Amino acid sequence: MRVLVLGGTAEASMLASLLAGQSGISGVLSFAGRTKAPRVPEIPYRSGGFGGAAGLAAYLKAECIDVLVDATHPFAEQMSRHAIQAAACANIPLVCLSRPLWRPEVCDHWICVADMAAAAAALGQEQKRVFLTIGRLQIEAFAAAPQHFYLVRAIEPLEPTPSLPRHRVILGRGPFTVEAEEKLFREEAIDVIVTKNSGGEATFGKILAARNLGLPVVMVARPQQAARAVLHDPAEVMAFLLLHQSALLPREE
Repeated sequence: MRVLVLGGTAEASMLASLLAGQSGISGVLSFAGRTKAPRVPEIPYRSGGFGGAAGLAAYLKAECIDVLVDATHPFAEQMSRHAIQAAACANIPLVCLSRPLWRPEVCDHWICVADMAAAAAALGQEQKRVFLTIGRLQIEAFAAAPQHFYLVRAIEPLEPTPSLPRHRVILGRGPFTVEAEEKLFREEAIDVIVTKNSGGEATFGKILAARNLGLPVVMVARPQQAARAVLHDPAEVMAFLLLHQSALLPREE
């Protein structure tokens, strides 16, 4: 059985490791190509786009893929939409592997917003020191609020340089401990954190640190997706794949 995993997340890498040790299943992990030096998986991989839903469907058919796994980032809205369309076109099962949402506790001070423009507006007019941890694609939304200082964390150097008048970029790849995040927020005199509700453990330290320090968090909601079954554990996806593999095996007379 052949499986294509649309990846770029820690969960996709964990699933790839499970696939590497599984007899009878040939897996391929696909990276979007935005990160220049992704962690090399234990199974064959490819990097770059497919050319939309039609291109992905053509790839699925050409490579005789039996199951498609969407393990992309929860905010990879377009890729997830293409996965739904391509799997339907190729007439193969689609499994979604996604992190559960972070949920606020009573002591948290979250300002929940729908998108990055709303997040920039939620910072208010008074000058603040903002910890910006949203990836690199939507940073320009904060040019609308130039009065703030932005400490931007990214995996790789940002190209082109963000057009934020007052900012500094620091590089880092999770997981981040709560102790390290608290230390960073104190040293940089951070007033507010802006982040996406990505879920997962690797970057949850910033949420705990904000909670411990009493800092507000501007939390950007996940994009709405079409109704579909979602699994949160790579082991659950592996169980689904094994069940589907057994269904594909010829039955003895």
